[in-house]
Amino acid sequence: MDQKRAIVLLTDPVSPEEYGKPLMLKAVLFSPVLTWVSEKLKADGVRRFFVACGPEYAREARACFREEDDVTVSAEREDLLAFLAEDGPVSVIPGAVLPVGDDLQPEENCAFTADARALRESWEDSGSSRVSGAAPLPGFATVENFMDVQDLSSLCRDDVVDRLMAKGVEFTDRYAVYIGPLVDIGQGTVVLPGTILRGNTTIGTGCEIGPNTMIRDCVIGNDTTVNASQLNESTVGDRTNVGPFAYVRPNSHIGDDIKVGDFVEVKNSTIGNGTKISHLTYVGDSDVGQHVNFGCGTVTTNYDGFKKYRCTIGDHAFLGCNTNLIAPVTVGEGAYTAAGSTITQEVPKDALAVARSRQKNLEGWAARRRALHAEQEQKKKENT
Repeated sequence: MDQKRAIVLLTDPVSPEEYGKPLMLKAVLFSPVLTWVSEKLKADGVRRFFVACGPEYAREARACFREEDDVTVSAEREDLLAFLAEDGPVSVIPGAVLPVGDDLQPEENCAFTADARALRESWEDSGSSRVSGAAPLPGFATVENFMDVQDLSSLCRDDVVDRLMAKGVEFTDRYAVYIGPLVDIGQGTVVLPGTILRGNTTIGTGCEIGPNTMIRDCVIGNDTTVNASQLNESTVGDRTNVGPFAYVRPNSHIGDDIKVGDFVEVKNSTIGNGTKISHLTYVGDSDVGQHVNFGCGTVTTNYDGFKKYRCTIGDHAFLGCNTNLIAPVTVGEGAYTAAGSTITQEVPKDALAVARSRQKNLEGWAARRRALHAEQEQKKKENT
């Protein structure tokens, strides 16, 4: 195998009534301390992990690693000794720590490396905690309570920003952003103040993110702008503009060269390349083609109080302002809807759908109304 290994011991909560769970599972910048530790160890070359953890925290502990990581989570001593069956160096995290820079002098009993054979000899004797030949592992600081975690969070943020700046990411104010350890950003992207990037988020090259933007568990393409908006568990393509004040909800897939403008909400929908959703629009549970134009105030009415339904909108369709699409409904390729229409039936390809009452003009009505109002006001004055 010849892969670097690490063992992480999740100790019980120092004060269960106050913290509720091991400190290694407490969040720093939206990710558990254990995630920060695992990412640091992987950056140092570790490829196999053993997390000593009781069953009540096993699922949560495994979620602190990426899906593809080689991780064993167990509280069984036999499993631990099996993990140490091969000789070679092993990194050991015996308690709650945070990675806060390689220049930090190693603390005694904070983190160390030792040969697997020495660890087996020590841990086969359950009463022994001494490991011969152990060497301190730099870059970690002990955390003993939740206040320590909070105090060190700024150093964690600095490490993330330093890592991204080394890749060519630009921060206009490095102290006004909050970025988790799993976030990756491409070269030439500018991150503006008030930006929060969390979870498994990947942002491409040449983007502009912010100000005042939150992105969680998303993949953003290249040369895309996200301004003063929130995006969750979705994908956005290349050269797309999102915001200001847009809200992208989970399971949305927004393509290339798209405009998602101010006060637009997209939920569980696929938006084809070149489509424009400029303002004041809700697109939910919909499959939208390429180069579609959404007029202001368009709504996909997808919920009847019991069940959600989908809308399908073909390529090059044009939806007039204040169109209501009553799902399930299909608007064909190249079709138009007239402004103010409520669409309840399929619109064929290249058709114009007009679904509104016929206008009726009552000649002179406004003048008569004003005259009547003036007459009523005059009578009031006379009576007083």
